[in-house]
Amino acid sequence: MDTQPREARFWKPLVDKPAHAAADAAGGSVQCRLCSHFCVIRDGARGLCGVRRNQGGRLFSLVARLPAAISVDPVEKKPLYHFLPGTRTFSFGTMGCNLSCSFCQNAQLSQSPRLGQPLAGHALPPEALVAAAIDSGSKSISYTYSEPTVFFELVEDTARLALARGLKNIFVTNGFMSPECLDACGDAQNGLIQAANVDLKAFTEAFYKDQCGARLVPVLKNLARMRELGWWLEVTTLLIPGLNDGDAELTELTAFLVRELGEGTPWHISRFHPEYRLTDRPVTPLQTLVRAREIGLAAGLRFVYVGNASGPGFGDTRCPGCGALLIEREGFRMRGGVPGGRCGACGALVPGVWD
Repeated sequence: MDTQPREARFWKPLVDKPAHAAADAAGGSVQCRLCSHFCVIRDGARGLCGVRRNQGGRLFSLVARLPAAISVDPVEKKPLYHFLPGTRTFSFGTMGCNLSCSFCQNAQLSQSPRLGQPLAGHALPPEALVAAAIDSGSKSISYTYSEPTVFFELVEDTARLALARGLKNIFVTNGFMSPECLDACGDAQNGLIQAANVDLKAFTEAFYKDQCGARLVPVLKNLARMRELGWWLEVTTLLIPGLNDGDAELTELTAFLVRELGEGTPWHISRFHPEYRLTDRPVTPLQTLVRAREIGLAAGLRFVYVGNASGPGFGDTRCPGCGALLIEREGFRMRGGVPGGRCGACGALVPGVWD
């Protein structure tokens, strides 16, 4: 099976060799254009993600045929509550990530390459992944577990084959891809991706810089662009005590969601548990989750869900018109539905992709 590095998408050479350099001398630096870091990578080095390497003045992906985590999940686990609910999604990801979140919940997979550890995975081509998805009875493929941006070459090849076989494609992402990468995914009708859950990790530049090694503004711009592309979009925020759970910040965040993405955009509030390098913070108090939910609803969001915690109605979907209970959820199990995308009680349209 072919596990050799493949030439990467979205990069350009940088002229940094002297004009008199021998033709067989080492290659020059390149700039990766895949994500919003826009890494400048010297010959023999890797980008911040740890899975893209400059070899002789050309940029290569080291994981274009090397998925490292594969599973079949309920689509609600992504989490997506308004996109083909009750179906299974074939999920996979490679090693590597373009962010360095102190609270990473999947650090062994996503952070290891950044720390110089060997790459690992299953030597599987896109054809095998799509065939496995069909065999599993899944209705979609989710690019997830790590950050799908960093294995875009595998996403691109797999997504095209998946669409040809009648499957939908889902991005579970931190939203820090470059505009070029995002536009290459295309619109929901004719492009590669039909739905996404985006981690909006906070609403301050300080948090993104200090806790994630990234920036907020590119994520906000990409969220708005995803909406323009017609992707079904849901947003998740992990609430970390004392870092991103203040009322003022959550008020700004939810106002952005309503203003730029629309009141029908589901917002998932997730409970923090100490992980990776962020172990000095407590588990998110239940009252913080409830307060955040109230802030989101007060801002005008129609669907606010609470994850990693149990509480009355935390995962239920109600009609935005009459308030009727449409879907009752307990964990990843659900009862009910939205046939035809309308409330059975009042006939109101319910935002989502239901059939």
